Amino acid sequence: MADLAHTETQPRALAHAPEGMDGVRHARRLSVGARCALPVAVLLGLGFLAPLVAILAYSFATPRSFDVFRSFTLANFATLFDPSNTVWVSFVWSCGFALFTVALLAVIAYPIAYGLNMVFGRYAGFVSVLFVFPLFVSENVRLYGWVLFFIKNGVLDGTLKWLGLPGGPEVLYTPGITLFGMLYTYLPFMLFPMTLGLALVPRDLVDAARDLGAGRLFIWREIELPLAMPGILIGMLLTFVLAIGATAEAKILGGQSVIVISHDIEIAFTYSQNWPLGSALAVVVTAFIGVLILYVLSRLDLDRMLGRR
Repeated sequence: MADLAHTETQPRALAHAPEGMDGVRHARRLSVGARCALPVAVLLGLGFLAPLVAILAYSFATPRSFDVFRSFTLANFATLFDPSNTVWVSFVWSCGFALFTVALLAVIAYPIAYGLNMVFGRYAGFVSVLFVFPLFVSENVRLYGWVLFFIKNGVLDGTLKWLGLPGGPEVLYTPGITLFGMLYTYLPFMLFPMTLGLALVPRDLVDAARDLGAGRLFIWREIELPLAMPGILIGMLLTFVLAIGATAEAKILGGQSVIVISHDIEIAFTYSQNWPLGSALAVVVTAFIGVLILYVLSRLDLDRMLGRR
């Protein structure tokens, strides 16, 4: 009887075994998308998350030590938020430079992007890529080129004197030339998203509004600007994030006449050898930029901007 019962139950077990094993294999098996994304996830984890974790850990380490993951203190943040600490002056300068850069580039880049779309139409994105070509040259090389242009007895000053005119103005090593360098450096980062944003405006809609008697200002205010706003905001956000961490412009063109926040972080990690303080400052700046990015992205309709609907 026992053998008979075992014989009857065995086919049932064999019948259910493949289904159960397939379920386990299916549960353990990664999808095709997950397997394709795994190398990218590992790369981001090693190249992006790991440094952030290290910086965050150092920010809670004992000041002027390398006791990372072995100590926990809030002394570094207390030092930063001390009213007598002047590091916030550098932060205000960086935010001011970034805001002025965004505002001025928005005014400068919009007519260029509009002209690209009007003249080149659907090829405007390709033509705007031409503005990215200077990025293939080192930023320091390009900025030192401007130093040679503006320096005393340089290109501008020497040319004016050769023509019998007064020499060029003394513009180097001032906050103004620092702002000029940032405008020059970050123009492509504002222009390219703005061009793409204006390319999303349907010309048929503009023509229909014009046929119905709408004026040029009304069309720009009610149709073109709202529809192009996602690209404009992306350009402004990208430019602000890059500009707030700018260092080379203040060093090379500005001659450190103004100390920006990225320079304070560099000083903490190099000359001062106070990695915990530099890490705490980097964490505060990163948190500020992260909150700003999340807020702006929450206000954007990325699906419409990417043409998904």
